[in-house]
Amino acid sequence: MEIVWLALFFIYGCVFGSFFNVVGLRVPKKESVVRPPSHCTTCGRKLRLFDLIPVLSYVVLRGKCKGCGQKINAIYPFIELITGVLFAYAFFQLGFSKDLIIGILFVSLLVIITVSDISYMIIPDKVLLPFAISFLILRWLIPMSPWWDSFLGAAIGFSVLFIIAIVSKGGMGGGDIKLFFVIGLVLGTINTLLTLFLASIIGSIAGVFVLKKTGKGKKTPVPFGPSIALAAIISYFYGKDFVEWYQQLFF
Repeated sequence: MEIVWLALFFIYGCVFGSFFNVVGLRVPKKESVVRPPSHCTTCGRKLRLFDLIPVLSYVVLRGKCKGCGQKINAIYPFIELITGVLFAYAFFQLGFSKDLIIGILFVSLLVIITVSDISYMIIPDKVLLPFAISFLILRWLIPMSPWWDSFLGAAIGFSVLFIIAIVSKGGMGGGDIKLFFVIGLVLGTINTLLTLFLASIIGSIAGVFVLKKTGKGKKTPVPFGPSIALAAIISYFYGKDFVEWYQQLFF
């Protein structure tokens, strides 16, 4: 029976991933996520139901618009697929528990900000605010142990990033700072700091790769949001294991 639920969560995740693409691409441009309906950005052709089946439509259409033949950005099916995988994995790890609500919402937030940051290097307040409010309420109803750890994590996450932004004179975006406040609500103090540590490593590696591939200079800005998202996912599911490994290694 569990395999059925895993499959269902994967399918739901792929469907929501398609919607998250729309949110991540339209909200930063202050566009409605409802109107106009999904369409080809090149020829304006309205997408039919068959064109909107997550992942599968991209494969069947061979990554091209059925109307004009323009290539479809591979980020769309990738986001759909990774959201499906993460929804299923959240269920696999958490089962039907109260924490599953937080896990699914957390994955949703991280996927949306990844899309927006890759596309525009923006993490919109209109995305962060609803999630921040939701997590504030949920952490009051589903507290961590101790209960205040999530609120301390939010304060520390925001403060550390804010200090880095001041010291680096703008090297850290305002969206990243606010994002760490939300991350702190979910992860608590230790895992928020672990997220920052892992994101720095992942971001450095990703930055080198992107700069080498594009051939641009070292001062070229590289979106940090995807690195934060990956680090936050690792910390959410494996933060406790990392901390225990560190303690065994050095203490």
